[in-house]
Amino acid sequence: MHNPFQLLGLPLRFDIGEADLRRAYLSKVSAIHPDLANTDDSEGASAELNRARESLANPETRANILLALLGGPTKEADKSLPPAFLMEIMETREEIEAALASGSPQERDRWTRWGSKERESYIAQVRDLFAALGSAPSPPSLKQIRTTLNSWRYIERLIEQLDPAYDPDKSDFRH
Repeated sequence: MHNPFQLLGLPLRFDIGEADLRRAYLSKVSAIHPDLANTDDSEGASAELNRARESLANPETRANILLALLGGPTKEADKSLPPAFLMEIMETREEIEAALASGSPQERDRWTRWGSKERESYIAQVRDLFAALGSAPSPPSLKQIRTTLNSWRYIERLIEQLDPAYDPDKSDFRH
């Protein structure tokens, strides 16, 4: 499995600050710079470091990678959601669609702010769940993180729908 934490020399944890990520990336990329390193594959290594940085910069992607590295279930293996979540998200989606159909920029802005708050809430929940794991994560704890990540994905999909450039024919909502 691709391990961007190891590649960048970062600890295996969710709560990694932007400054730490940037510092680790710059340290690694400068070490392979063609002017400093005696290597023919600095382009390939640089591209790999870029992918690692991008993966860890996105909190949702970082959480999914970390969960997999800790032995937790993948989204393909575990599609669980909290009780009543799906009904709530369907109702919210209907409200968003009605608001967007009105054409009101204020409504789009209101729902975009809602989406941002929801995202921040999920980031905080996931951060707390990872922080509580300890050195030997239990399967139920890892499953709880997966369930939270599955819910977070629904929020991300709603946020995507709120983007003015959103094209439902090119989205994964219909699949």
